Amino acid sequence: MARETFTARLENKTCISESSQCYHFDFVLDQLESFPFAAGQFISAVAEDATGKLQTRAYSIASASKENRFDLCVNRVEGGFFSNHLADLTYLPPGSTIQIHGPHGHFVLKQPVTDSIFIATGTGIAPMRGFAQWLFPENGPDRSNGKDIWLVYGTRHETEIYYQEEFEALAARHPNFHYLVTLSRAQPDWTGLRGYVQTYVAKIVEDRAARLGLPPIQPEPDPSIPKAELNFDIYAYICGLNNMVAGVRETLARYGWHRKQIVFERYD
Repeated sequence: MARETFTARLENKTCISESSQCYHFDFVLDQLESFPFAAGQFISAVAEDATGKLQTRAYSIASASKENRFDLCVNRVEGGFFSNHLADLTYLPPGSTIQIHGPHGHFVLKQPVTDSIFIATGTGIAPMRGFAQWLFPENGPDRSNGKDIWLVYGTRHETEIYYQEEFEALAARHPNFHYLVTLSRAQPDWTGLRGYVQTYVAKIVEDRAARLGLPPIQPEPDPSIPKAELNFDIYAYICGLNNMVAGVRETLARYGWHRKQIVFERYD
Protein backbone atom coordinates (compact mmCIF):
# COMPACT_ATOMS: atom_id res chain seq x y z
CA MET A 1 0.00 0.00 0.00
CA ALA A 2 1.38 3.39 -1.01
CA ARG A 3 2.03 5.84 1.81
CA GLU A 4 0.05 9.06 1.90
CA THR A 5 2.34 11.95 1.02
CA PHE A 6 2.02 15.62 1.86
CA THR A 7 3.39 18.74 0.22
CA ALA A 8 5.69 20.68 2.54
CA ARG A 9 6.50 24.28 1.63
CA LEU A 10 9.88 25.64 2.70
CA GLU A 11 9.21 28.86 4.58
CA ASN A 12 12.74 29.61 5.76
CA LYS A 13 16.24 28.17 5.50
CA THR A 14 19.13 29.20 7.77
CA CYS A 15 22.75 28.05 7.81
CA ILE A 16 23.48 27.49 11.51
CA SER A 17 27.09 26.35 11.01
CA GLU A 18 29.23 27.40 8.07
CA SER A 19 32.07 25.03 9.00
CA SER A 20 29.89 21.91 8.99
CA GLN A 21 27.38 23.24 6.45
CA CYS A 22 24.45 22.57 8.77
CA TYR A 23 21.07 24.08 7.89
CA HIS A 24 17.86 24.68 9.80
CA PHE A 25 14.61 24.44 7.80
CA ASP A 26 11.10 25.67 8.63
CA PHE A 27 8.40 23.83 6.68
CA VAL A 28 4.63 24.41 6.44
CA LEU A 29 1.99 21.92 5.26
CA ASP A 30 -0.49 24.34 3.72
CA GLN A 31 -3.11 21.71 2.91
CA LEU A 32 -3.36 20.60 6.55
CA GLU A 33 -4.72 22.47 9.55
CA SER A 34 -2.49 20.41 11.84
CA PHE A 35 0.33 17.90 11.56
CA PRO A 36 0.40 16.10 14.90
CA PHE A 37 3.43 14.06 15.89
CA ALA A 38 5.25 13.00 19.03
CA ALA A 39 8.48 14.86 19.77
CA GLY A 40 11.37 12.71 18.56
CA GLN A 41 9.64 11.22 15.52
CA PHE A 42 10.87 11.62 11.93
CA ILE A 43 9.51 12.33 8.46
CA SER A 44 10.63 10.79 5.19
CA ALA A 45 11.31 13.17 2.32
CA VAL A 46 10.80 11.93 -1.25
CA ALA A 47 12.14 13.34 -4.53
CA GLU A 48 13.39 12.24 -7.93
CA ASP A 49 17.11 12.53 -8.64
CA ALA A 50 18.65 13.58 -11.95
CA THR A 51 18.15 10.09 -13.38
CA GLY A 52 14.47 9.98 -12.48
CA LYS A 53 15.04 7.53 -9.63
CA LEU A 54 12.89 8.10 -6.57
CA GLN A 55 15.03 8.90 -3.53
CA THR A 56 13.77 8.75 0.07
CA ARG A 57 15.57 10.03 3.17
CA ALA A 58 14.48 10.00 6.79
CA TYR A 59 15.05 13.13 8.90
CA SER A 60 14.33 13.57 12.60
CA ILE A 61 11.93 16.43 13.23
CA ALA A 62 13.78 19.24 15.00
CA SER A 63 10.76 20.71 16.76
CA ALA A 64 7.74 19.83 18.83
CA SER A 65 4.33 19.59 17.16
CA LYS A 66 3.02 23.07 16.31
CA GLU A 67 -0.07 23.41 14.13
CA ASN A 68 0.82 22.48 10.54
CA ARG A 69 4.56 23.13 10.84
CA PHE A 70 7.74 21.19 11.44
CA ASP A 71 11.48 21.93 11.46
CA LEU A 72 14.45 19.96 10.18
CA CYS A 73 18.19 20.15 10.90
CA VAL A 74 20.35 18.73 8.11
CA ASN A 75 24.06 18.66 7.32
CA ARG A 76 25.09 19.00 3.71
CA VAL A 77 26.87 15.77 2.75
CA GLU A 78 29.41 15.75 -0.09
CA GLY A 79 27.90 13.75 -2.93
CA GLY A 80 24.63 13.30 -1.04
CA PHE A 81 21.58 13.87 -3.19
CA PHE A 82 19.01 14.83 -0.60
CA SER A 83 21.12 16.96 1.73
CA ASN A 84 22.31 19.01 -1.24
CA HIS A 85 18.80 19.14 -2.68
CA LEU A 86 17.58 20.68 0.58
CA ALA A 87 20.50 22.97 1.32
CA ASP A 88 21.17 24.43 -2.13
CA LEU A 89 19.20 27.57 -2.92
CA THR A 90 19.36 26.63 -6.61
CA TYR A 91 17.38 23.47 -5.97
CA LEU A 92 15.15 24.56 -3.12
CA PRO A 93 14.73 28.30 -2.48
CA PRO A 94 12.20 29.44 0.13
CA GLY A 95 8.69 28.97 -1.27
CA SER A 96 9.61 25.70 -2.96
CA THR A 97 8.03 22.42 -1.91
CA ILE A 98 9.04 18.84 -1.18
CA GLN A 99 7.00 15.70 -0.73
CA ILE A 100 7.03 13.96 2.64
CA HIS A 101 5.31 11.14 4.47
CA GLY A 102 5.07 10.46 8.16
CA PRO A 103 5.38 10.97 11.01
CA HIS A 104 7.22 7.75 11.80
CA GLY A 105 9.33 6.28 14.58
CA HIS A 106 9.36 5.22 18.20
CA PHE A 107 12.15 7.47 19.51
CA VAL A 108 9.80 9.27 21.88
CA LEU A 109 9.70 10.19 25.56
CA LYS A 110 8.50 7.62 28.07
CA GLN A 111 5.40 8.56 30.01
CA PRO A 112 5.07 9.73 32.69
CA VAL A 113 8.07 12.04 32.35
CA THR A 114 11.02 11.02 34.54
CA ASP A 115 14.48 12.39 35.19
CA SER A 116 16.08 12.11 31.76
CA ILE A 117 19.48 12.39 30.11
CA PHE A 118 19.44 13.48 26.46
CA ILE A 119 22.73 12.65 24.71
CA ALA A 120 23.42 13.84 21.17
CA THR A 121 26.18 14.54 18.69
CA GLY A 122 25.93 16.40 15.39
CA THR A 123 22.45 16.55 13.92
CA GLY A 124 21.38 14.07 16.58
CA ILE A 125 20.43 17.28 18.38
CA ALA A 126 17.29 17.50 16.20
CA PRO A 127 14.97 15.20 18.21
CA MET A 128 16.42 16.58 21.46
CA ARG A 129 15.27 20.05 20.40
CA GLY A 130 11.83 18.56 19.86
CA PHE A 131 11.89 16.97 23.33
CA ALA A 132 12.97 20.24 24.94
CA GLN A 133 10.29 22.28 23.15
CA TRP A 134 7.60 19.79 24.19
CA LEU A 135 8.74 19.68 27.82
CA PHE A 136 9.22 23.45 28.16
CA PRO A 137 6.87 25.16 25.68
CA GLU A 138 7.14 28.92 25.35
CA ASN A 139 3.36 29.34 25.47
CA GLY A 140 1.97 26.55 27.56
CA PRO A 141 2.33 24.58 30.77
CA ASP A 142 5.67 23.10 31.79
CA ARG A 143 5.42 19.35 31.10
CA SER A 144 8.66 18.38 32.85
CA ASN A 145 6.86 17.83 36.19
CA GLY A 146 9.92 19.29 37.92
CA LYS A 147 12.08 16.36 36.81
CA ASP A 148 15.75 16.96 36.12
CA ILE A 149 16.48 17.01 32.40
CA TRP A 150 20.10 16.94 31.21
CA LEU A 151 21.12 17.65 27.62
CA VAL A 152 24.68 16.51 26.90
CA TYR A 153 25.81 17.62 23.44
CA GLY A 154 29.12 16.58 21.93
CA THR A 155 30.79 17.92 18.83
CA ARG A 156 34.28 18.62 17.55
CA HIS A 157 34.57 22.40 17.30
CA GLU A 158 32.93 25.44 18.87
CA THR A 159 31.58 26.46 15.45
CA GLU A 160 29.53 23.24 15.34
CA ILE A 161 27.38 23.79 18.44
CA TYR A 162 23.87 23.81 16.99
CA TYR A 163 21.09 25.83 18.69
CA GLN A 164 23.45 26.89 21.49
CA GLU A 165 21.77 30.20 22.32
CA GLU A 166 18.34 28.57 22.35
CA PHE A 167 19.38 25.86 24.83
CA GLU A 168 21.30 28.31 27.01
CA ALA A 169 18.22 30.52 27.23
CA LEU A 170 16.09 27.50 28.12
CA ALA A 171 18.50 26.52 30.91
CA ALA A 172 18.39 30.09 32.24
CA ARG A 173 14.58 29.97 32.42
CA HIS A 174 14.24 26.47 33.85
CA PRO A 175 16.61 25.44 36.67
CA ASN A 176 15.75 21.76 36.16
CA PHE A 177 17.08 21.85 32.57
CA HIS A 178 20.84 21.33 32.50
CA TYR A 179 22.75 22.00 29.28
CA LEU A 180 26.27 20.59 28.86
CA VAL A 181 28.43 20.98 25.74
CA THR A 182 31.70 19.12 25.32
CA LEU A 183 34.18 19.50 22.46
CA SER A 184 36.48 16.73 21.27
CA ARG A 185 38.78 19.08 19.29
CA ALA A 186 38.53 22.30 21.25
CA GLN A 187 40.82 25.25 20.59
CA PRO A 188 43.13 26.33 23.45
CA ASP A 189 40.89 29.30 24.32
CA TRP A 190 37.79 27.10 24.82
CA THR A 191 36.79 27.34 28.50
CA GLY A 192 34.03 24.73 28.48
CA LEU A 193 34.02 20.94 28.76
CA ARG A 194 36.39 18.80 26.72
CA GLY A 195 36.30 15.20 25.60
CA TYR A 196 33.51 12.78 24.82
CA VAL A 197 29.93 12.70 26.04
CA GLN A 198 30.40 9.37 27.88
CA THR A 199 32.56 11.08 30.52
CA TYR A 200 29.85 13.57 31.44
CA VAL A 201 27.01 11.06 31.28
CA ALA A 202 28.92 8.98 33.85
CA LYS A 203 29.35 12.05 36.07
CA ILE A 204 25.62 12.85 35.90
CA VAL A 205 24.75 9.28 36.90
CA GLU A 206 27.21 9.28 39.82
CA ASP A 207 26.28 12.77 41.07
CA ARG A 208 22.57 12.01 40.90
CA ALA A 209 23.00 8.75 42.82
CA ALA A 210 25.02 10.52 45.51
CA ARG A 211 22.44 13.32 45.83
CA LEU A 212 19.60 10.81 46.21
CA GLY A 213 21.56 8.55 48.56
CA LEU A 214 21.50 5.70 46.06
CA PRO A 215 24.29 3.27 45.16
CA PRO A 216 26.11 4.36 41.98
CA ILE A 217 25.43 0.96 40.40
CA GLN A 218 21.74 0.23 40.08
CA PRO A 219 20.40 -3.10 41.37
CA GLU A 220 18.84 -5.41 38.81
CA PRO A 221 15.05 -5.09 38.45
CA ASP A 222 12.82 -7.50 40.33
CA PRO A 223 12.81 -10.62 38.11
CA SER A 224 9.14 -11.21 38.95
CA ILE A 225 8.14 -8.07 37.01
CA PRO A 226 7.47 -8.81 33.31
CA LYS A 227 9.87 -6.93 31.05
CA ALA A 228 7.01 -5.14 29.32
CA GLU A 229 5.91 -3.68 32.67
CA LEU A 230 9.30 -2.41 33.83
CA ASN A 231 9.42 1.28 34.75
CA PHE A 232 12.41 3.33 35.86
CA ASP A 233 12.90 6.68 37.57
CA ILE A 234 15.41 7.84 34.95
CA TYR A 235 15.87 7.18 31.23
CA ALA A 236 18.57 8.01 28.70
CA TYR A 237 17.75 9.09 25.15
CA ILE A 238 20.67 8.89 22.71
CA CYS A 239 20.87 10.07 19.10
CA GLY A 240 23.96 10.18 16.91
CA LEU A 241 26.45 8.04 15.07
CA ASN A 242 26.78 4.37 15.97
CA ASN A 243 30.13 4.64 17.77
CA MET A 244 28.82 7.28 20.17
CA VAL A 245 25.56 5.43 20.78
CA ALA A 246 27.44 2.21 21.51
CA GLY A 247 29.87 4.02 23.81
CA VAL A 248 27.10 5.61 25.90
CA ARG A 249 25.19 2.32 26.12
CA GLU A 250 28.33 0.58 27.38
CA THR A 251 28.92 3.35 29.92
CA LEU A 252 25.39 3.08 31.29
CA ALA A 253 25.55 -0.72 31.35
CA ARG A 254 28.52 -0.46 33.72
CA TYR A 255 26.23 1.39 36.13
CA GLY A 256 23.68 -1.40 36.01
CA TRP A 257 21.24 0.36 33.71
CA HIS A 258 18.67 -1.94 32.13
CA ARG A 259 18.46 -1.94 28.34
CA LYS A 260 14.83 -0.81 28.52
CA GLN A 261 15.79 2.48 30.15
CA ILE A 262 18.18 3.33 27.30
CA VAL A 263 16.30 4.63 24.25
CA PHE A 264 18.41 5.31 21.18
CA GLU A 265 18.36 6.14 17.49
CA ARG A 266 21.32 5.89 15.11
CA TYR A 267 21.63 7.67 11.80
CA ASP A 268 24.54 5.89 10.13
